[in-house]
Amino acid sequence: MAESNCENCKLRAKYEAKPKSFAGRFWRWHINWCPGWKGYMKSLSENERRVLKKEYQLK
Repeated sequence: MAESNCENCKLRAKYEAKPKSFAGRFWRWHINWCPGWKGYMKSLSENERRVLKKEYQLK
């Protein structure tokens, strides 16, 4: 499987700039089921995962 580009994702950048924009809301919805995002999260350390979960209000 190819490397995840989630760290440099343009939609993620739009979410961070304007979370309530259409693109931002789409990205936030998308990460709930995206296999690339799930793989990206698994590749992170526990501490990095915890920070992202808090930042994006994930379970």
